[in-house]
Amino acid sequence: MDASQPPMESIQADRPIVVQTTGLRKVYRTGFWLNQKIVSLKDCSLQVHQGETFGLLGQNGAGKTTLLKTLLGIIRPTAGRGTLLGKPLGDRSVKHRVGYLPENAYFYDFLTAWEFLKYAAGLFQIPPDVQRRRIPELLDLVGLAQSSARKKQLRQYSKGMLQRVGMAQALINDPQVVFLDEPMSGLDPLGRYQMREIILSLKSQGKTIFFNSHVLSDVEKICDRVAILARGELLCIGSLQELLGNADLYQVKVRNGNPDVLQRWIPDLEFQENHWQGHLKGDPQDFLASLELMGAELIGLNLARTSLEEFFVQQLRQRGIHASE
Repeated sequence: MDASQPPMESIQADRPIVVQTTGLRKVYRTGFWLNQKIVSLKDCSLQVHQGETFGLLGQNGAGKTTLLKTLLGIIRPTAGRGTLLGKPLGDRSVKHRVGYLPENAYFYDFLTAWEFLKYAAGLFQIPPDVQRRRIPELLDLVGLAQSSARKKQLRQYSKGMLQRVGMAQALINDPQVVFLDEPMSGLDPLGRYQMREIILSLKSQGKTIFFNSHVLSDVEKICDRVAILARGELLCIGSLQELLGNADLYQVKVRNGNPDVLQRWIPDLEFQENHWQGHLKGDPQDFLASLELMGAELIGLNLARTSLEEFFVQQLRQRGIHASE
């Protein structure tokens, strides 16, 4: 991290806490006599600060949707406590300040996108003059402003188009915090790119975004912090730099060259299998331009930081969790 930049912890300390849970637990009863227990959440404790983009990662069935619905007050926890926007989970007074896109949303098939958003706006008692301004802005934001899409009934929409309508309804009340359950689901590469841009634009407005996903490449591009959930348990929480390492750190391998000069660029220089290797200090372009003067030949120059996908798989394997589960 650049020494001139304050650490993530100090930035968060200055921001109000939007979501907080302590020892959150959810147990479902199943079986004919309801005598069997399934633990969906195990003592989940986390904090999300204002203006943060927070990604909750996990396999299908890990408990991501259960945690999100518990935060929203849709289901009640078996144990533990939490707050949303300073109010206890389930408090109705914060509902108008929250937006929500479910993973499998139900839409009224016979309505058009405009009619559906107007209906959603009515639930929030948004004045008609605000609706007339807000609805076209949202349709444009999600890429459905063209007349052909606006006039179609929702039953004629593709899954990706329905996902965009769902995003628009999640924002109809101009919420302070937005919960998105698998927002990239059903979208093609262009749609995923547009969804990422929407999330980044919400972040630039100071909104807090909490979303579940298993599309790790998208999470890596837009999240400030992430948490990994497996078998209902939070395995780790942190910023990408805290979990994966410095994004600007490079692993370099060279053949030949003066080791005394090389060490100015590679402080941890070591010799292995007929080449020098270590982590680069300084600008990679300047280093490459200096190689010929040092009499060295480049073998490899790669980012030293592991990818989020590799880190995710590693965390699961360390706990004996396999992809088939």
